[in-house]
Amino acid sequence: MQHYLLSVIQPTGGEPPPPDELAEIMRRVEAFNQELRDAGAWVFAGGLHGPETATVLRPTDGDVLITDGPYAEGKEYLGGLCLIQAPDLDVALEWGRKAALAITLPIEVRPFAATH
Repeated sequence: MQHYLLSVIQPTGGEPPPPDELAEIMRRVEAFNQELRDAGAWVFAGGLHGPETATVLRPTDGDVLITDGPYAEGKEYLGGLCLIQAPDLDVALEWGRKAALAITLPIEVRPFAATH
């Protein structure tokens, strides 16, 4: 089994959905997470606070420079993630498809690099 990262691509500055719509999205997300668990594919999942809460630590001349805010400004940011295990990319892409339908946001599927 290989590990894959399903990244939730969140638009910057968008209004959150109304409470009833958000409740339905969260219901679908929990159902998706349960389906992952039942299939033995779930490893970890969670949402992230906005990029304005980020702190970047950058090595500079033998020291570490600490700055507030995101590494890069953009129209989108990493809004959440789900780490899964799947036998191959096709299966991971199917999980990504299900995640996109549950969350209603774009999902990036990326395999972890092999470690030795």
